[in-house]
Amino acid sequence: KSAVAQFIADDLEQQEDLDFNPLAGSFFFSRASPERSNPAHFIATLAYQFATFIPELLPFIEDVVRRNPMILNKTLELQLEKLIIGPFRSVKGLDEMPNRLVIVDGLDECINLDRKAGVGKQYAQDQELAQVRVLDLIHTLQSHRFPLSFLIFSRPEPWIKAHVESMPFCDNAQTLDMYMTADNLRDVESLLRNELEQISVVSGCQSSLEGEAWPGQERLQKLVEKTRGDMLYANTIILDLRDPYEDPQERLNLILDPSFDDGADLAHSAPFSFVYEHFRQILRSCPERNRPLMVEVLADLVQIRIVTFFPQWAIHPILEESRVLRRVRS
Repeated sequence: KSAVAQFIADDLEQQEDLDFNPLAGSFFFSRASPERSNPAHFIATLAYQFATFIPELLPFIEDVVRRNPMILNKTLELQLEKLIIGPFRSVKGLDEMPNRLVIVDGLDECINLDRKAGVGKQYAQDQELAQVRVLDLIHTLQSHRFPLSFLIFSRPEPWIKAHVESMPFCDNAQTLDMYMTADNLRDVESLLRNELEQISVVSGCQSSLEGEAWPGQERLQKLVEKTRGDMLYANTIILDLRDPYEDPQERLNLILDPSFDDGADLAHSAPFSFVYEHFRQILRSCPERNRPLMVEVLADLVQIRIVTFFPQWAIHPILEESRVLRRVRS
């Protein structure tokens, strides 16, 4: 998504057939950057870019900063009112101003500027509040009907999705699932069709319908829908079905089972979180004879072998994790 956002921003800035810059500004949130991981500079950055790309606003924004240099230390809501809304209102002929685009990327990577050191549940709550606050700032600006459109890129965190789909935000918003675009789905369908055809030849799988290649068009479409257009998930499924110790037909039945929870509605989503349950199913399918080795490998990965160096109070959670792994059943 960030690559798409950057491409659009660069493309708009390079437009030469227009007598104005169609890009009003952009802000790329990033959890890895102290300057871009919280909303503290969000309004000031946009105001600076508006003054640069929308010449009509420059004298009014400069006047605000000259009269009140401390405005940059005020609340984001007050900054929005003084640095952006006020200058727009002061421009004559606003109705004749061409519409420009504002790009906001990585909203899900925006965290609370006051609670960056938080951990656990409180940290998640702080992120939620910060991200919803940015959405409210954008909605406030949009409610004034200035010649601005916003393009927001974000992972579909539940609270972000709920806020965008709620009133009155949804009246002026249109959402697009980038994974569910036609091109992504076609690419995934092509991959699955070719790979399943090869698996069918090797394993001798047969479709339930005469004359139709395994697994059949209807089941193939269900599989494509389950991936949501994500190539990583599709590839994980293919690797699972290629397991020489398992029957691909049985594995596919399990994957397509309606009771198979793909984790799409996890309270706090992460990139590719919907493949987690598929990984669990793979672990559960490990043959009994191989489970001791599987547990040993997983133990190495989570460093269970170093528990002898831990104080007693720290050993119990790790041992419990080991017991969970050992209880894995197909």
